[in-house]
Amino acid sequence: MDLEEFLKEWHSDSPTLTVHTSGSTGTPKAMLVEKRRMEASARITCRFLGLKEGDTALLCLPLDYIAGKMMVVRALTCGLRLISVAPSGHPLKAPPTAPEGASIVSAHEKGVTSPPLGGVRGGAIDFAAMVPLQVWNSLQVAEERKQLMQIKHLIIGGGAIDEELERQLKDFPNAVWSTYGMTETLSHIALRRLNGPGASEWYTPFEGVEVSLNADSCLVINAPAVHDGPLVTNDIATLHLQSLFRILGRKDNVICSGGVKIQAEEVERLLRPHMKKPFCITRMKDVRLGEAVVLLTEETDTESLRLLCEQELPRLWKPRHYVSVAKIPLTATGKIARHEAENLV
Repeated sequence: MDLEEFLKEWHSDSPTLTVHTSGSTGTPKAMLVEKRRMEASARITCRFLGLKEGDTALLCLPLDYIAGKMMVVRALTCGLRLISVAPSGHPLKAPPTAPEGASIVSAHEKGVTSPPLGGVRGGAIDFAAMVPLQVWNSLQVAEERKQLMQIKHLIIGGGAIDEELERQLKDFPNAVWSTYGMTETLSHIALRRLNGPGASEWYTPFEGVEVSLNADSCLVINAPAVHDGPLVTNDIATLHLQSLFRILGRKDNVICSGGVKIQAEEVERLLRPHMKKPFCITRMKDVRLGEAVVLLTEETDTESLRLLCEQELPRLWKPRHYVSVAKIPLTATGKIARHEAENLV
């Protein structure tokens, strides 16, 4: 879907539009969502970040998913000037003039007007949303890193932010945030500051959002402005001061091995600083243990990985099997395709 197509759908008489889940834990599914709730979500985000009419926002995410759609809705609802560039791994790689296809949308416009003078490099961006891979790629190029540092509010979502990426963002002069949310909550409902005095490992819910835990320690979200009724997630979490929260991993990704519950994401978190190539933790059936931990990797030297795991992981978390593959399976939004990974082993 391109910007013009989305704007046509948004300005139609229908009170709803169709969005698709990312498919990180299964087959992507279509959902009908109310435009009024998307507008409410947009206002909540802009209010939290202090964004005002006339501020500039960068759209560099695909419009097939909620994150990209919501960037446009924020512009339309809150009067932001939206610069749209084609989604890519290097969203800030642009010529001195406006990139081909760039455009501005404001709350008062029903369609696409002429490109902004100067394109992405025409001045500082007030607000941008990216996935971790886009941020990582931009950090590797001096000019793109400079542009990235000038963004006043950078929100990062759609995947895990590893310790090395977080470390590289610590000294940024402007606000960098990790987001928490999903398609069902119409993008994020909480943010976590990654840099500056307010940096924290805990997510802060937006105003009007309440969180709790169910009997399985899964996060329950009550956000009436964007979702009808409490939403029980599959995210295992821990609470702080009854309102802040931290995500440990997906309930679907708990590996029950020999009576011990092992969170795949927590194992990945410990290994990530030491891994040179893409990898993931998955499982396979085991007659004795029930399930066995498996390290799926693009690395061919599995013996060195075995030694690494011996050094870095708790005894009961160590993989029983090491499987090399040409490519770690990913969804269209860059997340690990967990079911496909499990099928591979």
